[in-house]
Amino acid sequence: MVTIRLSRFGRKKAPFYRVVVVDDRKKTTGGVIDYIGTWNPIKKLKTIDTEKLAEWTGKGAQISQTVKKLLE
Repeated sequence: MVTIRLSRFGRKKAPFYRVVVVDDRKKTTGGVIDYIGTWNPIKKLKTIDTEKLAEWTGKGAQISQTVKKLLE
């Protein structure tokens, strides 16, 4: 199954996340199919490509709970 979830980047105590489309059997940072956006919790910045999000959900991708909270 394909899932839309966060992938953590950045250094220690300075996280930076990418919103990615990935096969749910893969690790958090591996096997990325597509990049949809980013989220920086420290600077409170988020950018998500809504067209790609709609495209992948139309294809049947499931959205994780954390990404759902970001979209609200």
